[in-house]
Amino acid sequence: MPSTSTLRAPARWLPSAEPGGAPNQGMVLGIILTCYLMIILDASVVITALPRIQATLNFSDANLSWVQNAYTLAFGGLLLLGARAGDIFGRRRTFIAGIALFTVASLAGGIAESSTWLLAARGIQGIGAAIAAPATLTLLTTSFREGRERTRAVSYYAAVAGGGGSVGLVIGGMLTQWASWRWGLFINVPIGIALIALTPLYLPETERHSGRFDFAGAITSTVGMTALVYGFVRAGADGWGNGETIAACAVGIVLLIAFVLTEMRAAEPITPLRLFRSRERSGAYAARVLLMGGMFSMFFLVTQYLQEVRGFSPLDAGLGYLPMTVVMFGMVRVVPRLTARVGGTRVLILGITLAFFGMAWMSRIGDATGFFPGIAIPEALIGLGMGAALPSLTAAGVAGVNNKDAGAASGLVNVAHQLGGSLGIGVAVAIGASAARSAAHDLPAGAGAQALAHHELASSVSAAITASAVFVAISLAIVLAVMRRPAMTGAPAAAAAGPSR
Repeated sequence: MPSTSTLRAPARWLPSAEPGGAPNQGMVLGIILTCYLMIILDASVVITALPRIQATLNFSDANLSWVQNAYTLAFGGLLLLGARAGDIFGRRRTFIAGIALFTVASLAGGIAESSTWLLAARGIQGIGAAIAAPATLTLLTTSFREGRERTRAVSYYAAVAGGGGSVGLVIGGMLTQWASWRWGLFINVPIGIALIALTPLYLPETERHSGRFDFAGAITSTVGMTALVYGFVRAGADGWGNGETIAACAVGIVLLIAFVLTEMRAAEPITPLRLFRSRERSGAYAARVLLMGGMFSMFFLVTQYLQEVRGFSPLDAGLGYLPMTVVMFGMVRVVPRLTARVGGTRVLILGITLAFFGMAWMSRIGDATGFFPGIAIPEALIGLGMGAALPSLTAAGVAGVNNKDAGAASGLVNVAHQLGGSLGIGVAVAIGASAARSAAHDLPAGAGAQALAHHELASSVSAAITASAVFVAISLAIVLAVMRRPAMTGAPAAAAAGPSR
């Protein structure tokens, strides 16, 4: 692949180079992180606005989760196809095309007049994100030299991956409170236009490879995951015995099995199964799915709890995530030093352990839980844990891959991130709905309708976050059983330097 020295010479009026003619790596990093932050933000920026969106566009309680899942499922399901597009057409070219589609879809979502219109726009946003996102990590690794320079860049990237979700909650709350939920989508338009203009001036184009698109793999994986998540959501509304629930889950499982069989036989699979031969990478993908499932389901539920039970405004609910956001981004400078000192695996284990304790504490939430300490301190623990774990998981997910598989490995990191969030929300909706039905019998017969509604929601949130804590615990078990072995001590730290050549 070309080095950063192949960067196209920018216009003279832009400060594109450092003294001595070297590429302006600050601008390169800024463009990549801004794009990735915008994409990650849109997985959560609507969450604090969900009550307002529900009231404006008449969503049912069960269907409301699809404002989130329409985006993340299209994003996660088509990421690997987007990665292949980058290999074939060049990653800078697909990066720009993805941003353009994402920007147009954001505008369409912002002016939506019906639930169907909004969900369609969110799905197209997800397609644009799937085209652009795989190029971000690959362009990052080709633009920064191996060693400390790339390790630091990957740490910032991982911080955006983990902390971007909570930043989206804060921004979404601000925009919903001060303007409208629609501005959570409109804000992408000027940012997208700026990125499209700056990218050709600063980012290198990568080598193009001949190849084919594995449409069968993309369709079976995307539709399979969508059907599975839909089954969980239907179970929350109608129970596990419902015929539609059973059919959706069965279709999802069959299609996911078909996806694996397709990839085993495809001449040019979007998911080369050889990537899973490494225990380190396989464990990193599985652990990330579970971590993000726990984290995004917590976002989805606690936001509703704060607004509907505790009476927070959308702005207050968004600001309620500041303890997590500040701590997570604060870990950016700490993690590389800590990793160099004690090894990436130990940092990863410590991080997931802290996240588990935070999630377990948060699961004790009740009708009258105060923000401090019952929510703020668990949030800070989760932020510490995620801030420590995600850089090592990101590095492990691309460790040891050659240039041919770099796009697919980078895509799988993002697939695990997005599909984990969708799966977690689907499970949370199902478990929370079941807990809410049981909670209706806990209050005295004379309890008012509002008290009953608050108790049902609090019980729902508590049960679902308990499931999130279980997700995190299983993630820790995977790291201990699969990734942690004597030869691996410090491996993610080394891997952060980038794929082997």
